[in-house]
Amino acid sequence: MTEHSKIPVPDDTRQSTLKGPSLLERAARTYDLSNLAPPPVPQGLTRPTLPKSPAPVPVEEPEVAGVAEPASKEKKGNKAKPAPVSVETPVKPLVFHGDVRPIDRDHLREQGMIVPEGAVTGLIEEFRIVKRQLLSQAAELSRQGGKGAAQRVLICSPLPGEGKTYCATNLALAIAAEKECEVLLVDADFAKPSVLTVLGLPGGPGLMDALVDRSIDVADCVIRTDIPGLSVLPAGHTTNSDSEYLNSSRTSQVLARLTEGAPNRMVIFDSPPALAASPAAELAKYVGQALVIVRADQTAKGSLEDAISLLSACPNIQLLLNAANFSPSGRRFGSYYGYGS
Repeated sequence: MTEHSKIPVPDDTRQSTLKGPSLLERAARTYDLSNLAPPPVPQGLTRPTLPKSPAPVPVEEPEVAGVAEPASKEKKGNKAKPAPVSVETPVKPLVFHGDVRPIDRDHLREQGMIVPEGAVTGLIEEFRIVKRQLLSQAAELSRQGGKGAAQRVLICSPLPGEGKTYCATNLALAIAAEKECEVLLVDADFAKPSVLTVLGLPGGPGLMDALVDRSIDVADCVIRTDIPGLSVLPAGHTTNSDSEYLNSSRTSQVLARLTEGAPNRMVIFDSPPALAASPAAELAKYVGQALVIVRADQTAKGSLEDAISLLSACPNIQLLLNAANFSPSGRRFGSYYGYGS
């Protein structure tokens, strides 16, 4: 292999003793590097200064439409405000303020009607069973969200003479005896009203007047009676357009007024026969239940089917057999109290 000799390192003491310009200084004189320097600045002049840029303006982040801040997020220095809670204002119960009219109990007894404060009879027992079923169904409809309609019951029959007014009045008298319930009996047979005659009450403005004249409050037409829990609304003045008025938007407002703030008030409508006049079919749209009166040995099957078809706007239609002279089970209501025969 070739031998390599080390390059001698200059002696530091010797370098320190050398005199004269340095290597850089000699190179500057040789190549005239001074010409590359910037020209000298004359005395008394100042170097121009650039204007300062304006301070940045803070820009708020734009809000994104439809995106809300989390409820838990709080801004600096401000406490998060709780969201407002909507509270429904309770509706003030509608109270009837008309004069109290007496009902002749002897007149009721002569017509074979229920007599308030009287002894328990077979008739009372029969209508107790009917009212219990209707009240139970009304409570179920109310739980399902039926509200006002759940408190309305339409009493109807296919044809005249089948006992609809008789049953409507007795049913109202039976419900009035309830301890936590009241009843409003409405005469909705505008062509041939008869409820006031049965109860012996005077005539006056009624349901049809409130439908025709928007300035009339239907509550002012209600007649209070001396039977606790029973009030009556007359049919009102006769008109040739009763069906058209019942089909107007005014009807729902008037009927809602009758049960306003009174969830324990039942409204019983005595309507005209379904096959004889059209108001029954119109009223069926506003009630939660319809009770069709069927007279034993008189109402034909075809008439009953046609009546039920006309009342089909009501979701719950039931039948009540009237004037039956026998009981298949041999049961006679009221015999326990000594009034059965």
